[in-house]
Amino acid sequence: MGLKQQMKQTLGMTMTPQLQQAIKILQMSVMELQQEVNKELMENPTLEEHSGDEGGEDPKEAAGAEAPETAQQQKESAELEDWQKYIEQSQSAGDYKSTRNTNVDDVPTYEQIHAKPETLYDHLMWQLRMQAHDEKELFIGEEIIGNLNDDGYLMVLLEEIAGTCSVDVAEVEAVLYKVQRFDPPGVAARELKECLLIQLEILEEDDACEMIVENHLAELETKNYALIAKSMNLSLDYVKELCKVVHGLEPKPGRSFVHSEPVYFVPDVYVLKVGDEYMVVLNEDRIPRLQISKDYQQQLSEGQIKGQAKTYVKDKMKGAAWLIKSIIQRQKSIYRVTQAIVSRQRDFFDHGPQHLKPMVLRDIAEELELHESTISRVTTNKFVHTPHGIFELKYFFNSAIKRSDGEADMASESVKQKIKSIITSENTKNPFSDQQIADMLKEDNINIARRTVAKYREALGVLPSSKRKKFF
Repeated sequence: MGLKQQMKQTLGMTMTPQLQQAIKILQMSVMELQQEVNKELMENPTLEEHSGDEGGEDPKEAAGAEAPETAQQQKESAELEDWQKYIEQSQSAGDYKSTRNTNVDDVPTYEQIHAKPETLYDHLMWQLRMQAHDEKELFIGEEIIGNLNDDGYLMVLLEEIAGTCSVDVAEVEAVLYKVQRFDPPGVAARELKECLLIQLEILEEDDACEMIVENHLAELETKNYALIAKSMNLSLDYVKELCKVVHGLEPKPGRSFVHSEPVYFVPDVYVLKVGDEYMVVLNEDRIPRLQISKDYQQQLSEGQIKGQAKTYVKDKMKGAAWLIKSIIQRQKSIYRVTQAIVSRQRDFFDHGPQHLKPMVLRDIAEELELHESTISRVTTNKFVHTPHGIFELKYFFNSAIKRSDGEADMASESVKQKIKSIITSENTKNPFSDQQIADMLKEDNINIARRTVAKYREALGVLPSSKRKKFF
């Protein structure tokens, strides 16, 4: 088989750097876009924030009555005019409403005041410093406190602490006993049983409570009070009273000191009710308004920049123009998709999540004549502020649950909300089983299996009926 060269003409799609940038920006959240814009402002000298001054000299007029432009200069001037014309047209207020061009008083502000919360370590060390008799006790106590997990349990052996502090285990045990009686009670315990027994000791509760903790934790968890009563030869009512005391204890003493960092969602778009209609307003407060530097445009048109510097500046100006174009396209896409969602999900905006309708990406894609992948990118990591709270745009896309009476299909999220409503209104002493909930939904012409109810219940973070049951 011989080797030979052959020319062949084919059609294909190539992902240009500009297209890759547009796709990347389309997927960004408003915070990510802000960071990307600030990065480009630092790296691209021809890109700058819009000053708000609409005036300024035309580059041609600024040249005065100098020599006529060459053909190359005329071509470059035309390119500059095309870039500027596109940007000015695209940034016009008629394309979409945003926080820049819409005066709406209902748009919420996001000023937050933060205070550093006290940690479990700080709280315990303050008590230790108040009560330690000497430096050795302080040193051992600090080693114990430093080895507690977020729940307040001691995670190392006493022998390890003794070795680290070069003391006897008995000395560590003495300090541990003192730390375990600090606030919160039961802290520095090594297991659940020890934690609960320490709290019962401090509360000076009935010895029978300690017996339940010592011997019947498994039955206590499953709420098998009859078996506990039989084993302890006590009346069922009395055992229930004892168990009520135990259930009131704190199994995780350090829990109240765990302060996870709050997650703040900055909406990309607001849906505001004005009269009987809903207005879609893009959030552009955090996105700088960009333009191509007029100084560089003028210097290019006058021929002041030459050689490699000229090539560099032109490349940077093209990059700046593509960035501005990609951002404008992103904003227009979010605006159009949100408008389409509001139009299709009017019942949700009027009445809340229980009235969400089934909808898939294809529905919006066909309406806006866009590809489903584009709708997916537009709705990823984008949040909308509605009269019912802040939701990710993907929240409005749900699979359909068919109804047995032939009425319109329900969204899966609406069914979840209905299950949540049923559980909220149940008798806590006799909670509904998953099968009972499925039967109740069937009465509303929502025909789903018990296992589907269990799946939705778990998604809502709700325990099964056996663990929801309360005896007192």
